[in-house]
Amino acid sequence: MKTSTTSIPSTEEFFASVADKSNAAESALRGDYRHADAQYVVQQDWDAYTPEQHARWRRLYQRQLQLVPGRACDEFIAGLTELDAADAIPHLEQASDTLFKATGWRLVAVPGLIPEHSFFEHLAHRRFPITVWLRDESEFDYIVEPDIFHDFFGHVPLLLNPVFADHMQEYGKGGLKAMGLNGLTQLARLYWYTIEFGLINSAQGLRAYGAGILSSGGEIEYCLSSPAPRRIRFEVERVMRTLYKIDSYQETYFVIDSFQQLLQDTAPDFTPLYAKLNGLPALPADSLLSGEINLPTS
Repeated sequence: MKTSTTSIPSTEEFFASVADKSNAAESALRGDYRHADAQYVVQQDWDAYTPEQHARWRRLYQRQLQLVPGRACDEFIAGLTELDAADAIPHLEQASDTLFKATGWRLVAVPGLIPEHSFFEHLAHRRFPITVWLRDESEFDYIVEPDIFHDFFGHVPLLLNPVFADHMQEYGKGGLKAMGLNGLTQLARLYWYTIEFGLINSAQGLRAYGAGILSSGGEIEYCLSSPAPRRIRFEVERVMRTLYKIDSYQETYFVIDSFQQLLQDTAPDFTPLYAKLNGLPALPADSLLSGEINLPTS
């Protein structure tokens, strides 16, 4: 994954693209972007969080903490323990200090979703964007846009793992290159099926490492125990051809053997792969190809 120069969309183009992908009544992004800098970074006003919001964070955290044993990978649980953020919405600067000492990463506060170029730039420089707002009580079980709980609880613990941290940086570099190669659709599928909804083999069986799974109250069990979805061994080209659903549990999960495999398998230059995939039809989210094995749940 190597960087390249490409045109950078304006702020107006970013908001217009969000509106194009949304229903008219829901086209505005949730966050407050008025004070964001050129990279969409804001200050986390920690003192503005209410006692009710801290209490909601604790409830969200405790619910997930009870679900991760036996379902999350050991690396995630180790990172979660080191972060020690169960009692209140975390100070991102303080958590950054812990993260930087371990893997050289830092957290940056953002208003919410940010343009792809800015997102990739942050990752390429070992900065992970964290949304500053917390979901409302009515969104306790399901939220449309990622909030601080999803971003922090789901993503940050694994950034304490050196191999996974390196993969995230390489993904950011690859994203910058993909913008000039008509490869963002394929690269987004890779992110979705690994960083957000990936499974990993362990000595104890399948475990979750994707942030979308680990921050979910329901999918963390569904992905490992339900007979409905397919669980297929990870292969880069297969993943990049596969469509995904954003409004339901996944119909397919891809399984890696280790984070080292994820880093190595995504290391080659994707330029010829993008060219190949742009000439092939996408695969349905629920497909199982000839020769593929639907891995058992246990």
